[in-house]
Amino acid sequence: MGSRIEIVSRVSGRRRWTVEQKLAVLQDAFGPEGCVRAACERHDVGSGSIYTWRRQAMSGELAGVRKSIKPAFAEVQISDQLALPGPTVAARSEGVIGIELPSGIRVNVDATVDADALSRVIGVLTQ
Repeated sequence: MGSRIEIVSRVSGRRRWTVEQKLAVLQDAFGPEGCVRAACERHDVGSGSIYTWRRQAMSGELAGVRKSIKPAFAEVQISDQLALPGPTVAARSEGVIGIELPSGIRVNVDATVDADALSRVIGVLTQ
């Protein structure tokens, strides 16, 4: 009776990846035939690292070039608030109420709807 022992070891601690290695992993994960899961298994890297490297590569941070964000200002003009026409309410048979808002959104409720909750929903939908 022989016994078989299999030892699986992992690199302990943090690995150091060069920019070239990270870009190779990204090419493997997001290239034409890429697959993030397969790249994770082939390169023994977590998917979180791959997505972090992708974000860094897209922003230029991975290559050591960080784009400076310039502040931007937009001109704002304040005018009187336009009054929106009220929603049209049409009662249907069987206790169902159909409400069509000016934006084209339709809400159907039954007669047991909470009026305060319906008012809040319509307020949000008309914003």
